[in-house]
Amino acid sequence: MGRPVFFLVCNLALLLASIASAAIVEHTFDVQNLTVTRLCHRQVITAVNGSLPGPTIHVKEGDTLIVRVCNGSPYNLTIHWHGVFQKLSCWADGPNMITQCPIRPGHNYTYKFNITDQEGTLWWHAHVSWLRATVYGALIIRPKKGHSYPFREWWNGNVVDIEDQAIATGIPPRDSDAFTINGWPDTYKLIVEKGKTYLLRIINAALNNQLFYKIANHKLKVVAVDAAYTKPYVTDVIVVAPGQTVDALLTTDQHVGSYYMAAAAYISAGIPTFPNTTTTGIVEYDGASIEPPKMPKLPAFNDTPTAYKFSSNLTGLKGGPHWVDVPRIVNYRMFVTIGLGLETCPKNMVCPAGPNNTRGSASMNNQSFVLPTKFSVLQAFYYNIGGVFTTDFPAHPPVKFDYTNASINGNILGLSLTPKVTKVTKLKFNSTVEMVLQNTAILGVENHPMHVHGFNFHVLAQGFGNYNPAIDPKKFNLVNPQVRNTIGVPAGGWAVIRFIADNPGAWIMHCHLDVHLGWGLATAFVVENGPTPETTLLPPPADFPKC
Repeated sequence: MGRPVFFLVCNLALLLASIASAAIVEHTFDVQNLTVTRLCHRQVITAVNGSLPGPTIHVKEGDTLIVRVCNGSPYNLTIHWHGVFQKLSCWADGPNMITQCPIRPGHNYTYKFNITDQEGTLWWHAHVSWLRATVYGALIIRPKKGHSYPFREWWNGNVVDIEDQAIATGIPPRDSDAFTINGWPDTYKLIVEKGKTYLLRIINAALNNQLFYKIANHKLKVVAVDAAYTKPYVTDVIVVAPGQTVDALLTTDQHVGSYYMAAAAYISAGIPTFPNTTTTGIVEYDGASIEPPKMPKLPAFNDTPTAYKFSSNLTGLKGGPHWVDVPRIVNYRMFVTIGLGLETCPKNMVCPAGPNNTRGSASMNNQSFVLPTKFSVLQAFYYNIGGVFTTDFPAHPPVKFDYTNASINGNILGLSLTPKVTKVTKLKFNSTVEMVLQNTAILGVENHPMHVHGFNFHVLAQGFGNYNPAIDPKKFNLVNPQVRNTIGVPAGGWAVIRFIADNPGAWIMHCHLDVHLGWGLATAFVVENGPTPETTLLPPPADFPKC
């Protein structure tokens, strides 16, 4: 069962070759249980097409992608597709009970969308329960005019049972037993030629860990993040959070030998235990003599300054393909606190995680998101069904306080207990949203990778401490900020994002640490239709899953 995913496409020249005209690309995903052996332990997992990771999908701009999912597993299932290419195809976005009801065991559903304006490295994964640990794969989109491998983590146990226990008790799940490469905890070897340039497609498909990644004695040149071009940035370490992707160039300009590529956890929270393991692969130059590979020196597991330096130094490639200038007029401003808290344990349950029979919870503006059960948010929006969600998600926290002060007592503020709600924000089509994401320290600070479905956003600024509206807007990069769909909000800090709500439908926003998503660190946007048929949400497909 997995964690980070780093895809390597060999020989950059291959990416520049001309590709045939637009096509219909079809895949069938047979989701079934699979018995595998890892860490000398034999167990049953859920996988796609009998492999871990699942199939890599290759498409290009202008293609139509059709994926038929046949659920032969014993679990409810949905598939989410990272990226914004699915405009006006909200029914295909995938998150459980937001855009669709799950595909039940023994049932099928076909995802279909046009690859319109995206190019780069994306990925797909299960978006219901922790099945994402083994149900995932790469989605490589090439422009009109490749060898890969993923890192993840492995549990000797059933990940769905582990997740259910964490949600029920409010106690963080036990650590994974290993990180993996291509679904294996063993070393992977890549043969390269001296003097060539390779494009590494790096995807962190981890459930709950962010990662440092290095290759011994080599620099990497970052050229894209989340399938959006960046101004080339040279670094010896890459930091990638769950849900994020990084495209980086590797030039083989060192002595002909062997070099470890290695990844290890970046842990920003002050937790007593974590997966203190390092996963490795070997970059071996063709013709290298037999000698021990050189090992890179990875940052300390809690090296937040290094993580922040990487994430805050990235900028967008202004004027490059698909570049969109930062919108200057803001229609809707939000200040949203994100962090951990407690909730009252359900009746007839004993929860040892917190005082007074409480358990772990998570929230945005002290609202802990709970998924509806009878209809998805999108169904309720499209058919005007009441009682499924409300549109009163607060644009500001209920109480102003010293957000990142660890001595603040949440009980005194009345913020320790987070109510379970299904509150969303309703937006006019084409309105511009600016959101300040503010970390809180009520139960400890942590770097939260916040993922927005349906939209890319500009990252205007980020920093530590409390966001200061009188000073920090002066730091905004309105010229060439990085463009992402997932941003790691610094531990004990803040980030400001801005996006245009030009995609009608229902779109979830959530922390990509899956334990926090299950605890309620999420909200959603409902975007109204635009003025033309081309900007109006299409009706659901005939085979849309029933709840």
